[in-house]
Amino acid sequence: MAALSYLFALSLLCFSLAAQALNTPDPKCSATNDHGSDLQVFHVYSPCSPFRPAQTLSWEEDVLQTLAKDQARLQFLASLAGAKKSIVPIASGRQIIQSPTYIVRAKIGTPPQTLLMAVDTSSDAAWVPCNGCVGCSSNVFNSLKSTTFNSVGCGAPQCKQAPNPSCLGSTCSFNMTYGGSSIASNLSTDTFTLANDVVPAYTFGCIQKTTGSSVPPQGLLGLGRGPLSLLSQTQSLYKSTFSYCLPGYKSLNFSGSLRLGTVGQPIKIKYTPLLKNPRRASLYYVNLNAIRVGRRIVDIPPSALAFNPTTGAGTVIDSGTVFTRLVTPAYEAVRNEFRRRVGPKLPVTTLGGFDTCYTAPIVVPTITFMFTGMNVTLPADNVVIRSTAGSTTCLAMAAAPDNVNSVLNVIANMQQQNHRVLIDVPNSRLGVAREQCT
Repeated sequence: MAALSYLFALSLLCFSLAAQALNTPDPKCSATNDHGSDLQVFHVYSPCSPFRPAQTLSWEEDVLQTLAKDQARLQFLASLAGAKKSIVPIASGRQIIQSPTYIVRAKIGTPPQTLLMAVDTSSDAAWVPCNGCVGCSSNVFNSLKSTTFNSVGCGAPQCKQAPNPSCLGSTCSFNMTYGGSSIASNLSTDTFTLANDVVPAYTFGCIQKTTGSSVPPQGLLGLGRGPLSLLSQTQSLYKSTFSYCLPGYKSLNFSGSLRLGTVGQPIKIKYTPLLKNPRRASLYYVNLNAIRVGRRIVDIPPSALAFNPTTGAGTVIDSGTVFTRLVTPAYEAVRNEFRRRVGPKLPVTTLGGFDTCYTAPIVVPTITFMFTGMNVTLPADNVVIRSTAGSTTCLAMAAAPDNVNSVLNVIANMQQQNHRVLIDVPNSRLGVAREQCT
């Protein structure tokens, strides 16, 4: 579902201080929690993550920065969907990092070297910072120490599958953009170990140079449907099937799970068909037919939800965007009914891109996404965000920005938290079931 948020600064500070107070590593962060084909998924703000921010922001500043980062993420998704790329203006002084917000532990090479890789359901190729990389973090994969590392030649079929491939001598290389960053990589193969599963000769990008601040510090594992994605390279092992469960903000350890393959997947789960956009087959498009607020189905023009692969219009499930974005007619219909249900006489305030906030206690109505064959009803924790002190409550959705692909609806990770999201590519379906993801 990303990959997922930057909220509740004071609570996260408590988590961070508690983890730092321990003299021994937290056993909940141990690699032994990865077993079988299940990997522990950490939020970047988890006590188990080394990527926690050095300085704690106020709740309001935290929300504003998250919204700004979502803007960059939406621009990235718009470019994938085939829409014309546009410039997203950012408030002065804000650092924008379009990096997924969930990470997993992966081991690469022989002997294995451990990296905390971001997971992204809207990306395909895996890439990691390698020795000699210009602009990368200090924690890199040292290919010289791996006996199973190999470069991919220009004539190899994988070279044609890489984004913007070129030849550097006899080695296949590729260049790509990710958010606000550019990445230059050599296409390579090595052994990947995920939990207890060993994947030999996995094809990935060994980053040689990067610019910008969008690149996840220790690499990215693509969970899309493209030819170089994890699903495509492990079809015999995982049958192009996986699920993830993202923890809610009240989770003490802020960790969930990534379950690879068909074993152990939920049986009681409802599905909706996956749709294909030929211009970008990796995105997980679904048919969103209607939205219900409380007991009322709101009035949304069918064109606002319709799937159109030519324009990129439709609805995608994404793990990297934090707050759900709906095209303007759909969002305004949801927002107006939400306000009516909460109480039309209560004063409404704004916070950054959120236009429906309250400083008085409110009763939060449910919101139901009505997909083909499946309804997903969101409880209050998936509908609103609350300040740590509880003094401010905001509807945790917004309209798609006018200056990106404003025809794309994105069901984001805040709305997916404490749900098991199952991707079943062979049967072209996506399932959702409620689950406590701790």
